[in-house]
Amino acid sequence: MADQLNPSDLRVRARLVRGAFHLDVDFSIPPGITILFGPSGAGKSTLLDCVAGLISPDEGRIAISNGLLFDSATHFNLPTQNRRLGYLFQSPALFPHLSAKQNIAFGISHVSAVDRNAAVTEILKLFRLANLSSRKSAELSGGEAQRVALARALVTKPRALLLDEPLSALDADLKNSIIADLRAWNGVHEIPILYVTHDRAEVDALGERVITMDRGKIIQQGIPREVLDAPRHQRLAQIAGYENVLAGTVKEIRLDNGVMRVALQGTNTSIEVPLSYAKMGDSVRVAIRAGDILLAIERPTGLSARNILHGTIESQEQRSAAIICRVNSGAMFEVHVTLSAARDLNLQPGREVWLVLKTYSCHVVV
Repeated sequence: MADQLNPSDLRVRARLVRGAFHLDVDFSIPPGITILFGPSGAGKSTLLDCVAGLISPDEGRIAISNGLLFDSATHFNLPTQNRRLGYLFQSPALFPHLSAKQNIAFGISHVSAVDRNAAVTEILKLFRLANLSSRKSAELSGGEAQRVALARALVTKPRALLLDEPLSALDADLKNSIIADLRAWNGVHEIPILYVTHDRAEVDALGERVITMDRGKIIQQGIPREVLDAPRHQRLAQIAGYENVLAGTVKEIRLDNGVMRVALQGTNTSIEVPLSYAKMGDSVRVAIRAGDILLAIERPTGLSARNILHGTIESQEQRSAAIICRVNSGAMFEVHVTLSAARDLNLQPGREVWLVLKTYSCHVVV
């Protein structure tokens, strides 16, 4: 990791082997919210535990704000309680015998009563908890308890904040409200925040940056819309919600148009995709979101979309407010449509349809 990095950055290089699991990461993040995104078992929580000092890497170096936390080369390992990090889990883990105010004050019991009361009063107000300050944890809703837990972590003025799926049990409105409060707090304090999730909606709501992980390794990182809306890796496409990942071969490259055609494996079907690293004859995979595919019951004309494929609905099922259609067009496509669209078009198994795919909805992945 480069020495010219901002002194407030969190810098992590860690290798760890636990049985069949291997963690091997090297990254740096600035102040602000960085999402750790990936499937269960990717190593996200293990990585947080390494930063927090709950697990010691076999090899590596971890530093923040010009302060060293861990260095295997010099056998330095700062104890967890001295790292000045906030760590919040899915469960608030509040002390049941203490009030909300007492829970928050617990982490700063070493400071004077005057300063402690001032800090707790300020953060109670910021996180909209002032009217709940005397309630015990059993008297708090899930969202209120998580607000208290977050306030307890932040009142200590940590150098970095580690959040392990803290909002996964809450509904969207509560999540957005707590996220807004966290953003407001960090707008003043400007610390690095590592936020673990496997929920794409949370990435979209939170993310300034995203680091995607799978099987203990970082597979892609950057701005969320650039990483998750244009994935370069098959595994990332799958965990980011791309229902269709189709194998094929590059059969034509049009440099002047910035596109190429890919023949889908085992079919006579080919589709136009954006130009990528691939060469003529290369085997590739194309990822397409089910919601990015349009269905028509007559062959459409006069469209800017370059891929219009004929097919037959083989099966369909309802999931919540969507109809999931599986359409055979040589290759099998999953397509999501609304209940009203399925009703108005009289979609049903056996019906012939046309699939419409925009070129830039098709992503070549490795």
